[in-house]
Amino acid sequence: MVLTQEYTTLPRTFKHLTPYERGKICALLKEGFSPSQIAKKLGRHRSTIYREIKRGTTTQRRTDLTTYEAYFPETGQAVYEKNRSFCGRKSKILQVEFFLQYAEQKILQDKWSPDAVVGAARREKLFDPSSMVCTKTLYNYIDRCLLKVRNIDLFIKTRRKPKKNSLRKHKRLFGKSISERPDSIEKCEEFGHWEIDTVLGRRSNDHVLLTLTERKTRYHLLLPLASKTVEAVDEALKRLKSQYGLMFSRVFKSITADNGSEFANLNVHGIDIYYAHPYSAWERATNERHNGLVRRLIPKGTAISELSLSQIERAQNWCNTLPRKILGYRQPAELFFREIERLTSEFQNS
Repeated sequence: MVLTQEYTTLPRTFKHLTPYERGKICALLKEGFSPSQIAKKLGRHRSTIYREIKRGTTTQRRTDLTTYEAYFPETGQAVYEKNRSFCGRKSKILQVEFFLQYAEQKILQDKWSPDAVVGAARREKLFDPSSMVCTKTLYNYIDRCLLKVRNIDLFIKTRRKPKKNSLRKHKRLFGKSISERPDSIEKCEEFGHWEIDTVLGRRSNDHVLLTLTERKTRYHLLLPLASKTVEAVDEALKRLKSQYGLMFSRVFKSITADNGSEFANLNVHGIDIYYAHPYSAWERATNERHNGLVRRLIPKGTAISELSLSQIERAQNWCNTLPRKILGYRQPAELFFREIERLTSEFQNS
């Protein structure tokens, strides 16, 4: 049985000969040392020295046209470097040309991430596995400028920011704390639990977008509001109630919000409401992540009041048709409407 938990693999203790060592081999040979004696002086195995001498030995011609063989460190180094150039896995960029064209289109035109491109292509079996590359290799090709895509075209590159550990007093809490939220909601296994937030446009005298994200399917709603107020949020939720009718309480079982004043009256709509801790956006990571996706199409500073409903719907549809790794590269819209069909069937049979 192979040991996989003992971590018994030892680190490599050998290393390749350096140009300096090749020079020493040449000097010691001229002094009459044997390969075994040279190996002891350099702390190398004698087979290493024999192979190096064979590698760097060339035939030379004297002035009287007779020939002799001699070791040259430069020749040994040149042969070594040539052999090393053949090592490693060879690039398959020519074999995956059609896949790379597909990736360029999806990234540049449809604003997909490289991981979404690879994951969706694998799931839908658009290419033979030998005719495409993995996510890491696709990123490597982009870094090496082998595609039309550049790093500036990628909206998110992995980055880490140090976080300061600080305790801040909870200024206000309009309802139940997120600490009281059941585990069933936390695990994203049950449909109907949402996270809510607002996305701002210009800093003053502008409309805002109310965003709701369903935790299980990652379905994202964008609802334009005239202002960032309690009344505007209440009106938006009333429109959702009207849209879903008797199904509203099944589609919207709970909502998790931050402590913004515009969410002060959420608990009047017959939904379980949970409030995150202050300055803890990571507790609503699903919604914050999707707000970042929205920013790809609606950058900060964009006047939301100047956006038409069709433009907002286009941004919403793009978010909901983007394949997600966490969903097995399925689309949020696909999973959301499947859940709606299931709830509708159960409601009609009850």
